Amino acid sequence: MEHKGLLQSDELYKYILETNVYPHEPEPLKEIRALTAHIDCRFFMGTSPDAGQMIEMLLKLTGAKNTLKLGVYTGYSLLLIALTIPEDGKVNGIIVYDNTLRYGSVAKSEDSVPETLKERRTNVLKLNKALAEDPRVKISTAPLGDGISICRRVY
Repeated sequence: MEHKGLLQSDELYKYILETNVYPHEPEPLKEIRALTAHIDCRFFMGTSPDAGQMIEMLLKLTGAKNTLKLGVYTGYSLLLIALTIPEDGKVNGIIVYDNTLRYGSVAKSEDSVPETLKERRTNVLKLNKALAEDPRVKISTAPLGDGISICRRVY
């Protein structure tokens, strides 16, 4: 089983998906995930369902009504947002960045990173550093999917 997660046990990842994620995943999201896996060799670029579940939880917890989604691949996370926020929906003070661990390459030395990941790795390293050094931001990075960083502004 291939997955984007940094969790190194396929069995444990499968357990998490089968017990916590898939049973609660709305049908339209299941359809997008299945179609993406079968028709596109770049399926790994999409939001993983475990990361999507965390984003859904954050939207519900914050009562988000105002959202902005940048970077849409096959639409999984965009549809997830549309299905989660209320009809009068608009974002409640958090920003979630996806792919902030870049397949674990952010923790590797430059010479051990495959050439295909180097440019994006460099950009992610710059973003992560800027977020970590910004005194206006509180950040938490979760190793879900390819890494999601959850940020809120400190007032």
